[in-house]
Amino acid sequence: MVAAVRTGLQRIDEVPSMEHQPLRHIRDIADIETVPPLLEDPLFGEPLLEGRRARLERFAEILDREPERSFLTLEEIEFVPRGMRAGIRADNSPLALAAADPVLRANGLADDTFGEARRFFGLSTGEAHHLLCSCVNGRTVKAGPTAKRLRRLAARRPGLWLAYACAAGLVALPGTLLLLG
Repeated sequence: MVAAVRTGLQRIDEVPSMEHQPLRHIRDIADIETVPPLLEDPLFGEPLLEGRRARLERFAEILDREPERSFLTLEEIEFVPRGMRAGIRADNSPLALAAADPVLRANGLADDTFGEARRFFGLSTGEAHHLLCSCVNGRTVKAGPTAKRLRRLAARRPGLWLAYACAAGLVALPGTLLLLG
């Protein structure tokens, strides 16, 4: 049996065993990508992305690495029957890039489908549609603007509108009672 190694073909029993190399030496011969400091799972040392905001921020970080890169959008999501929407995907979409990220995968992103993106990133159908559909964005999107949209979504506080509505209702209640009373 033979194995291809840098120096050519050698027999398996002649291939040198693996040895520890400092990171500075490995960078000379390989592309090394460091993961930004995140919370780590104490048992497995995997980065943890707790909550919608952290996951959306990570997705935006990945896109910001190549802001001019073009991606395909998902074809007219609104015309796909509801029961089939979860399975929509496209090669070279922003979701395909997210699904290839080891940190997002380690945190539970299963694949690059519309339904999985909604589940994992905590997106409503409308948010996911606005972010990923061809009817909103055209056939392609650039990574940079998509990252900006993701950051805007991450900054939103989903329950905040409810708090504002309750406050407005309380302010309007005395006037309403006066009019009806």
